[in-house]
Amino acid sequence: MKYVNFSGTQEKVSVIGLGTWVFGGENWGGADDEACVAAVGEALSLGMNFIDTAPFYTDGKAERLIGRAIKGRREKAFIATKCGLVRENGRIRHDLSPASVAREADESLRRMDCDVIDLYMCHWPDPATPVEKTMEAFLRLRAERKIRHIGVSNFDLALLKKACAVAPVATLEVQYSLLERGIEAELLPFCRDKGIGVIAYGALGGGILTGKYVKVPPFGKWDARRMFYDHFEGEKLKKAQKIVKEMQAFGRPLNQVALNWVRQKAGVMTVLAGCRNPQQVRENAGAVDFDLPDRI
Repeated sequence: MKYVNFSGTQEKVSVIGLGTWVFGGENWGGADDEACVAAVGEALSLGMNFIDTAPFYTDGKAERLIGRAIKGRREKAFIATKCGLVRENGRIRHDLSPASVAREADESLRRMDCDVIDLYMCHWPDPATPVEKTMEAFLRLRAERKIRHIGVSNFDLALLKKACAVAPVATLEVQYSLLERGIEAELLPFCRDKGIGVIAYGALGGGILTGKYVKVPPFGKWDARRMFYDHFEGEKLKKAQKIVKEMQAFGRPLNQVALNWVRQKAGVMTVLAGCRNPQQVRENAGAVDFDLPDRI
């Protein structure tokens, strides 16, 4: 595994991180709990120490599975989790109010059986709560030593700047792949300039960049993969398939090429790769074994 310094510190985090949205199986066509626990263990054994999760992932189940997996080896893991997506009466609402932030932090600590969260992030913006109030709540959590670092996810540039004016924002988690390069215009340059580490998700494009599908699959209404595929129909899907053909020329597994391309971009700290089992973790970890020429 390869490592980089975590945003302005000497602490090392893996350039490939373990994404756990699949854990618990909700929205991803099912998953085996024991295989997920084993996947975390495999990641740690390979030196993949950055583990990303959220209470939203199967209503806290992902965090509970991670808690089981890191028991007795907490020091090997750098845990990033989030807050701000709250389930209520079968619906999901955005809530980054100070009271909700504090409650969610305590609940995450309990589920993972941890004393501290290494990186705590806003999952999505909350239009009803001024971001300044949210950042003040994060600062209180840090003063109480419940969290170590502050991050945000899915923020645009204007909101990121507001957050940075109140608290030392260490990271921005955002979608970035060969198919989704919008952050290159403003967000990525800003983060590079300010020393904010970018955590990239969606690097495989929901599976499009693995070459697994040649047409949009019939995913269910609540399947998370629709978030990617709904954007890639018709001409966009043809363009994506052209990119896949270019990737094939490198003679490496396509998932590794897709992950490698993102991790080599200046300003990207960690690329998240989801998995269902230890074998997929091993395959994703192979993305650090080579470098790509910048020609895709």
